[in-house]
Amino acid sequence: MLEEFKRFALRGNVVDLAVGVIIGAAFGAIVTSAVQDVFMPIIGAVTGGLDFSNYYVPLSSKVQPGLAYAEARKQGAVLGYGQFITVALNFMIVAFVLFMVIRAMNRLVSREEKKPEAVAEVPADVRILGEIRDILATRPRA
Repeated sequence: MLEEFKRFALRGNVVDLAVGVIIGAAFGAIVTSAVQDVFMPIIGAVTGGLDFSNYYVPLSSKVQPGLAYAEARKQGAVLGYGQFITVALNFMIVAFVLFMVIRAMNRLVSREEKKPEAVAEVPADVRILGEIRDILATRPRA
């Protein structure tokens, strides 16, 4: 059983998947930081310092007006539509960044595919057989 597990764990697909998950998590942290530390402050500056994350509708009379969203949640039920808008904006930005990265990768791959390969020297016997085929194809059939 140990040998079978070793073969399973060391197969190329499992190792590739593990590397992909690790790189994906690291890339996710980069994108999250870009969204929170770069894009959202710019959006906030453009909208006049608007912070969507603290917009909510109290659903309970226990919630005092004017509290931050996190504090309001502690007091009672609230409908946090601002937090939803923030998360939706984050998703749109992350999706766009991923689209741009994948698009760039696809362009690199297509450039690699378009590179002309070195023309291999055709062996003499294959060249002669091709000539014979061409001659036979031009002869009139009886």
